[in-house]
Amino acid sequence: MDEQPIVIAADSFKGSASSEEISVWLEQGIRRVVPNGLIDKFTVADGGEGTVNALVSALKGEVKSKIVQDPLGNPVKAHYGVLPHNIVVLEMAEASGITLIEQNSENALNASTYGVGELILAAIDEGAKEIYIGIGGSATSDGGTGMAKALGVSFLDSQDNPIPNGLKGLDKLAKIDTTKIDPRIAGVKINMLSDVTNPLIGEHGAIAVYGPQKGIPQELIHKLDRSMVHYTKVIQESLGIAIENVPGAGAAGGLGAALKVFCQAETYKGIKKILELIAIEDKIAQASLVITGEGKLDAQSINGKVPVGIAKLAKKYQKPVIAVVGSRDRDISKVYEAGIDLVLPIVNRPVSLAEAMDQVQENVVIAGETAIRAYLLNNRKWEI
Repeated sequence: MDEQPIVIAADSFKGSASSEEISVWLEQGIRRVVPNGLIDKFTVADGGEGTVNALVSALKGEVKSKIVQDPLGNPVKAHYGVLPHNIVVLEMAEASGITLIEQNSENALNASTYGVGELILAAIDEGAKEIYIGIGGSATSDGGTGMAKALGVSFLDSQDNPIPNGLKGLDKLAKIDTTKIDPRIAGVKINMLSDVTNPLIGEHGAIAVYGPQKGIPQELIHKLDRSMVHYTKVIQESLGIAIENVPGAGAAGGLGAALKVFCQAETYKGIKKILELIAIEDKIAQASLVITGEGKLDAQSINGKVPVGIAKLAKKYQKPVIAVVGSRDRDISKVYEAGIDLVLPIVNRPVSLAEAMDQVQENVVIAGETAIRAYLLNNRKWEI
């Protein structure tokens, strides 16, 4: 038997199965054909959902939880990962995620990142000297002011009163006072995991691009972007920091800006940094075949999603890559150009979305078997 392993590293199928479950089911399908083959499974993510589990699984960490404020100030249990070497990993969506509240104009104006700040403080309480924050999937557009408030920053109006929470408070902002920020922040290296390069303001900014999906009506976009412009001016006046045109400042409704301004955070491409942290490259270099996947493969998949990140790494070593997916766009030529050799959708007949989600385990197992049989068409080193 060929002693080179098969590497499995697939993202979650959002709403259907975790990265870990997909890997287990793919292995079951493969073992129908090569029962004794070497298989290395990795839990992976791109900086969004599943980031905590991916790093905890790979680095032998521990998942913990804390009750924090959700985007509207209600209690929610948020999970985070405590890793070796005083590293903690967070997902901002655990505290301030778009799935936690309804998307409407009122909620969009009131949604706050305060819970993210509470998670950062929980990480510091754990002894963190370095924090990774996946900032995908936010419900918020508050410029990260809620997060900074939790850390001790004051956002005041012209009468020295605290401004209201959320985006609706930004146009009342007159000055920012950082004198009471938790002093421990200065001793912690904070890293954002994000593929968003949008600036904070303007036609490519946080409000214009991401506001509508959070419930902001199109007719209010220009007005609310002016509130964000005002926010940048007060940051400049109070702190001497020009943040408006910094790439990535618009991530998570401006949380990216606040993390840079108040925490001196650095930004890393999510999938690239996670693959580095879980040390998958050496395994891929030794592999005979790499199998990856995600729920939907489309034109956006080339922008920092798991399958393309895995494929780019595999192509450094000329390894074949098969992507098992829940669904795919008609035209995925860019994905093939990025290094994926074969895409296998798991749905093989017309079904409703509910049926497809119910059948995901069975269909992923079948896809795992199909993937290894496709590989063996051109490689007969295996004894089967």
